[in-house]
Amino acid sequence: MKVEEFDFDLPEELIAQTPLKKRDESKMLVLDKVTGEVEHKKFFDLETLLNKGDVLVLNDTKVMPARLYGVKEETDAAIEVLMLKDIGDDTWECLAKPAKRVKVGTVISFGDGLLKARCIDIKDEGIRIFKLEYKGILYEILDKLGEMPLPPYIHEKLEDKDRYQTVYAKVVGSAAAPTAGLHFTKELLDKLKAKGVEIEYVTLHVGLGTFRPVSVENINDHVMHSEFYQMSKETADRLSLAKKEGRRIISVGTTSTRTLETIMSLYGEFRECSGWTNIFIYPGYKFKAIDALITNFHLPKSTLVMLVSALAGREHILNAYKEAIDNKYRFFSFGDSMFIK
Repeated sequence: MKVEEFDFDLPEELIAQTPLKKRDESKMLVLDKVTGEVEHKKFFDLETLLNKGDVLVLNDTKVMPARLYGVKEETDAAIEVLMLKDIGDDTWECLAKPAKRVKVGTVISFGDGLLKARCIDIKDEGIRIFKLEYKGILYEILDKLGEMPLPPYIHEKLEDKDRYQTVYAKVVGSAAAPTAGLHFTKELLDKLKAKGVEIEYVTLHVGLGTFRPVSVENINDHVMHSEFYQMSKETADRLSLAKKEGRRIISVGTTSTRTLETIMSLYGEFRECSGWTNIFIYPGYKFKAIDALITNFHLPKSTLVMLVSALAGREHILNAYKEAIDNKYRFFSFGDSMFIK
């Protein structure tokens, strides 16, 4: 299957640059994955589309202010670093820019030495492995020095950094937001619970894959970067019961989907576990965990468009995207929503 099959023309003015004033007032395109039928709603209408007993699974990862601007100690050359993955013992996988200036042994200083990063290994595609040096608590230092790592297609400055977090974000570790969850308000979640919708949480720390386009011609040649996930015993038990009783499991976002499908693919059941996943879901994949999906509108030729096409069919997705473009839906991280039921 060719990557070109997942291309579409997107007018640049439909790429949302800022979040809406109210999270749940975004548009929501509802797509029937069997028939391809489309309805146009608002996100707050979700309450009317979910039933008592449905299980909504959200990713509770929290975005780090992971973009840092520093200087090389030897030359004062400016270096930008995007922290991607904690690999333990104050060692991090990062994206460095310009990477060619960062060799093994290079020390980058941030905030007049409040944080220092020594390069200890060089990887492909601008990736560098850094050993960090600091005093105190790393995440408090990042709060002082770091910026939210907004995607490269967003050119406006974010006035309120909390708008690039979900209202239920809890476990720090992501280099990007699980953006399907940005539409939820605490009030909407309370209404869903009152209706009898079960809310469950998993964690997947969003990493490099979010920033990387598919650069091969054939889908099968693409390699996904691995991301850390975890599920608690309590969540696993409740999801297992829902599955046994035939209740709908609805994932919020492709990250929640990849977590649930990884676990079911590995174990054939939901269970308490954690690990690294590089699962790549594209048409032909048989879903084992989820019945429906709430997601945003994604980049042309991206792995995310391939994932939603695996669930609803490529033609249904491309038709729905055309409908969204014709109706001036907003695309990508701060854009509108889609419910594939």
